[in-house]
Amino acid sequence: MDPAQERKAIAVIGMACRFPGADGVEQLWELLRAGTDASTETPADRYDAESLYSAEPAPGRVISKRSGYLSDPGLFDAKFFEMSLGEAKNLDPQQRLLLTTTWEAFEDAGLPPDRLAGSRTGVYVGSMHTDYWDLQARRGLDALNPSAVYNYRCMLSGRISYAFDLRGPSITLDTACSSSLVAIHLACQSLRAGETTLALAAGVNLKLTPDEDVLLSQVRMLAPDGRCKFGDATANGFAPSDGVGVVVLKPLADALADGDAVHAVIRGSAVGNDGATSGSVLAPSVEGHVSMLRWAYENAGVDPADVDFIEAHGTGTPMIDPVEFAGLGEVLGAGRSPGHPCFVGSVKTNIGHTEGAAGIAALIKTVLCLKHREVVPSLHHNNPNPAIAWSELPLVVPQEPTTLPDRGRLPIAGISGQGISSVNTHIVVQAADPAWTPRRAEPETDREHLLVLSARTRPALDDLARAYADFVEGTGADLDLRDLCHTAAARRQHHRHRLAVVVTSHDDLAKKLKSFLADETATDVHVGEVTGDHHTPPVHSGDLAAAADGYVRGLPVAWDEVTEEGGMFVRVPTYPWQNRSYWLDPVEPAVMAGSGA
Repeated sequence: MDPAQERKAIAVIGMACRFPGADGVEQLWELLRAGTDASTETPADRYDAESLYSAEPAPGRVISKRSGYLSDPGLFDAKFFEMSLGEAKNLDPQQRLLLTTTWEAFEDAGLPPDRLAGSRTGVYVGSMHTDYWDLQARRGLDALNPSAVYNYRCMLSGRISYAFDLRGPSITLDTACSSSLVAIHLACQSLRAGETTLALAAGVNLKLTPDEDVLLSQVRMLAPDGRCKFGDATANGFAPSDGVGVVVLKPLADALADGDAVHAVIRGSAVGNDGATSGSVLAPSVEGHVSMLRWAYENAGVDPADVDFIEAHGTGTPMIDPVEFAGLGEVLGAGRSPGHPCFVGSVKTNIGHTEGAAGIAALIKTVLCLKHREVVPSLHHNNPNPAIAWSELPLVVPQEPTTLPDRGRLPIAGISGQGISSVNTHIVVQAADPAWTPRRAEPETDREHLLVLSARTRPALDDLARAYADFVEGTGADLDLRDLCHTAAARRQHHRHRLAVVVTSHDDLAKKLKSFLADETATDVHVGEVTGDHHTPPVHSGDLAAAADGYVRGLPVAWDEVTEEGGMFVRVPTYPWQNRSYWLDPVEPAVMAGSGA
């Protein structure tokens, strides 16, 4: 990457998501690598698909009873976000999901949200639907109350900016299925222009009514089997699905200077429209796709022949798939060596088409593939579509986990998105350089360390302690304790209920956390509840026991003096939500009719 391109590069430093079959980024990777189809039958609490079903399109009917769904979209920790029962019930669950995943994305980035208050952080949210508003409106005019104003679509971004006191641009945008990919593009532009110092890009989609399924059935765009079959001869439509994803973006130079852990780097992007090139406002155009791709790679300073993987828009429709493959072949095939085919896949084959969240789903999948240097299978590709000139295209749809070849450089990927009004988007992403992560020869042993944990409630603190105990006995066993303790102290927000543990090893930490959970007395374990602000000088002490005691009592602590010099940020367990399900209260039939009775 030359210096000019490096100055434009944007780091992805935090990610969080909820998708069908995956309640987080790690679960999503497991689902993708296993080649899992997370679609399910339409739950009865969404709508009665059985009674609306028709094998052939008919007025008021749906031709599919299957898609991708979150198991309970109403789950939310209202107390954590200081909401009453009534507020939580009436608030669009899309906003609730965005609040939750935004917090998790900040924690994944090692950014305590309280330190971002008042900052020039931008929020860009892609969205297509407001089904919860529709459910509220259908209850009748008499049932509408002032709380409904909080569910205007603009509030998807506005709610995040308010909840975290973020002062940069706050924009909810709708370019249909390319919405969240365009949100990523705009967030990057804002960072490059210096308008913002940090940006959130997000997408959300919840399928709560049968309306869209009825419409898509009429125009034969709904897949009857509820599955996206990208590039296959049987491709016959897509499956609208639930999903929410958030990424935290920062200029690469700033991320490296701040010691952030970089997931991947966005090198460039482009947004365009087919204009009149297709002959129909709803039809895709090869010419439009080609222009978009060329602009994106020119913007990124990348030769398209060097691209290793493409996460396609990949809906699995007879009209779009051939156009997308033709455009990719024309741009990525030029100058490409015969032994360097480009892998092409679609996350929609796993989780369905998350519409407003499709671009975020695609980015998170792509980042995971680049991090693991592995392309995951694209599902339901059994008989290649004969309308696609496969023999002429340097493109391969992977059918099993495939290691990305070592080309002597960092792997490069592209992500495509398209909206129904022919808004085309393409993002160019490169793997993070391993050299950006310092390595220690050997972890230090036989030294005391101070781990501090906190939560809004005591049950949440118990859950967090349990998560850390499991973590240090499992995937976190290889982390240096000084890094784990540094992250928990310096890169987490501190809450009312607190726990501090002085330990010498991973085993010692797990043992003392389990003793705390069992209400057993353990040496060097401190527990407390902060009841107010303490306007006292911070604890300056190398005595870890004194620092632990001060922390649980709410005294400020000079962490740079307490934690060891050279501690680095590492990814540790995120906040344990104390969720319950919130939904609209039932209303009487007369009220639903708007009779005023």
